[in-house]
Amino acid sequence: MSNLLYTIAVILVIFWAIGFFAYSAGSIIHILLVIAVIAIILRLIQGRRL
Repeated sequence: MSNLLYTIAVILVIFWAIGFFAYSAGSIIHILLVIAVIAIILRLIQGRRL
């Protein structure tokens, strides 16, 4: 499950970067970035507990 979260986070960061440079997706890209950062933080927290 943690690998899935990490993969989703990486994909969302890539989409955010594409949207940031394209300027066409609007504010939805920034919402995706926030979700990706939360997923990465959760992965780091869960990794340290195990």
